[in-house]
Amino acid sequence: MFLILFTLLFVLLGCAFWFTKTTKEMPKTWYEWKTEFRYQYIGMTSLFDDFKCRSVDRIELYKQPNRIAVITGGNRGIGLRIVEKLLACDMTVVVGVRNPKSAEEAISKIVDLKSTNGKLLCEELDVGSLKSVRAFAQKLKSKYEKIDILINNAGIMFAPYKITDDGYESHFVVNYLGHFLLQHLLMPLLKAAGTEEKRARIVNVSSCAHLVGRINYKDINGEKYYSPGDAYSQSKLSQILSTRHLQKVLDEENAYVQVLAVHPGVVDTELFEHSATTAVPWFNKLLFKTPEQGSRTPVYAAISPRIEGQGGLYLSNCRKGSVHPHVLKADKCERFFKFTCDLLKIEQFGLGQ
Repeated sequence: MFLILFTLLFVLLGCAFWFTKTTKEMPKTWYEWKTEFRYQYIGMTSLFDDFKCRSVDRIELYKQPNRIAVITGGNRGIGLRIVEKLLACDMTVVVGVRNPKSAEEAISKIVDLKSTNGKLLCEELDVGSLKSVRAFAQKLKSKYEKIDILINNAGIMFAPYKITDDGYESHFVVNYLGHFLLQHLLMPLLKAAGTEEKRARIVNVSSCAHLVGRINYKDINGEKYYSPGDAYSQSKLSQILSTRHLQKVLDEENAYVQVLAVHPGVVDTELFEHSATTAVPWFNKLLFKTPEQGSRTPVYAAISPRIEGQGGLYLSNCRKGSVHPHVLKADKCERFFKFTCDLLKIEQFGLGQ
């Protein structure tokens, strides 16, 4: 009897592993197996945390008609639901996407754009292209004197290896480097919006995957060895290290801008298209958050008065979350921030040039 139960448990665990892998292929080396098991553990603990914190994962919306919010990748998934909530606050919402027309069509399916008091503008942006990021920022500078909220939401996950035209691995530039440049270019407008009573906010949509990440300074593009899981977790750890040090820089400047990073939860979106979970769609729908639920923590970080003046936080389920040990070390955060500035040839961050 014991042998039968043990065999059934082994089969169930094997099936669970097979259908929740980060990629559709099996690990080939011991290092890949180890990475996969670490992802499995982080995923399970995050799912449990999402379930446990359902009662506190809430966001109160209130009218803010004079505020301008900018979001990258707001045409699907949690980004689409973030836009919906910001428009419900009567904000002017600028959505940076690769296809503005299709984005507006997608948003119009869930928001009555004719009756809402919010204003929607969809502008072209490919955050994976530094040239496109610069053009997008310049367009915003020509239209607005201030920006109250910047939500760096666009991202990819577990994608095949690709080097962009700028010479960077796709996860690194789409999830992190393009957004870092956008923050730098828009910082004068963010500083212009912030006041002591109500600071401007930057929200970096990160992931619990940062907990298994490491920064490979010697091979940041994964040219010597590439693993989709490593590339993704590195890009997410990058966001949080940068968040912490940028807040320190802004505090030293007495700038009324606060920067936060968030884990939206394990959410059922197209972001999982490269993972093995697509083989069993019901699994995602049964256990993962919906995009609406996933949008709550990013919006909480963007507008909640409860965290006014508390920059540098990492939030999960609308409360403080656990972070990678390196995030708590100021020297680690500063080193990576300066490393990023060197990559982009930024001599002084935040001048917008």
